[in-house]
Amino acid sequence: MKKKLIAEFLGTYFLIFAGTGAVVINELTGSLTHVGIALTFGLVVMALIYTFGHISGAHFNPAVTIGFFVNGDIQKRDAVYYVIIQTLAGITASLTMIGLFGNIANLGATLPRDTWQQSFILEFILTFFLMFIIFGSAIHGKAVKSFAGIAIGATVGLEAMFAGPICGASMNPARSIGPALVSGSLQHLWIYIAATILGAVCAAVLYKIIHE
Repeated sequence: MKKKLIAEFLGTYFLIFAGTGAVVINELTGSLTHVGIALTFGLVVMALIYTFGHISGAHFNPAVTIGFFVNGDIQKRDAVYYVIIQTLAGITASLTMIGLFGNIANLGATLPRDTWQQSFILEFILTFFLMFIIFGSAIHGKAVKSFAGIAIGATVGLEAMFAGPICGASMNPARSIGPALVSGSLQHLWIYIAATILGAVCAAVLYKIIHE
């Protein structure tokens, strides 16, 4: 279990460090653009899955861990440990960012562009399909699992590319909690916790129905 938790910490840390770092650096230099930020998220997820997938399952996301728990792929105690370590990794990554660059762009915090309802629904849909793709590409018995990292990383990049400007395209409570806590941008944090977990749970329930 110790090795799994170390892998989850390192993977979640680098995911949030690189992804939110792209937001901060783009704010400072303008060199990455929104497309570059989305690609950063997708590519880092893909790389980390291939690096840590065989050790911890490469969750790096409390909503994904909860989805796996609902589907029966992880025990309750292990799921709790995963969620705690992922959240701590996100906070640590944001502390690193504020130490390096200061509180630029709210450290990449996810914030709604328009109404909270719009962002809630978007985050629900994004996380639902991300979780469903994870099940289909990495869990299903007939899946070609060697391509799971590509499928999941591409999904994260795609969803970040088209939905990022509207809702932030978090899909990951740890990715939102770290920047929000460290930058003090807490007003809409609940959206990115509730909507993502709800989306992952609904995906797990529907996947079980389809799979059975």
